[in-house]
Amino acid sequence: MKKWVLWTVLLVVILPVTGFGLWTWGALKYSYSSGERSGYVQKISKKGWICKTWEGELAMVTMPGVPPQLFAFSVPDDAIAKVLTDAAGKRVSIHYEQKKGVPGTCFGETEYFVTGARVVE
Repeated sequence: MKKWVLWTVLLVVILPVTGFGLWTWGALKYSYSSGERSGYVQKISKKGWICKTWEGELAMVTMPGVPPQLFAFSVPDDAIAKVLTDAAGKRVSIHYEQKKGVPGTCFGETEYFVTGARVVE
């Protein structure tokens, strides 16, 4: 094989695939921000055709009579998803990490990934 063919394969195939893999790894490894939110688990479900992810909503109530603010989140861990599923309708506190730049929805539909949950009531 000629050297120019090897260089073409390297530049056209291997470098973009490696770059995409490194970008994905970095986006999932490092978080942009992290924090705590509390509210009522309004929805938690496993979604997707090929990439099944846990997706949910937390209804955060600030004062009685005020409509709740919804916080959409993704759950990468089945054990945490079980805690949230069992706590549906109860007040919970969740710890999340915001991951910016994660490509696609195969890892989660939102950029907020729940890393811990506990029932408050």
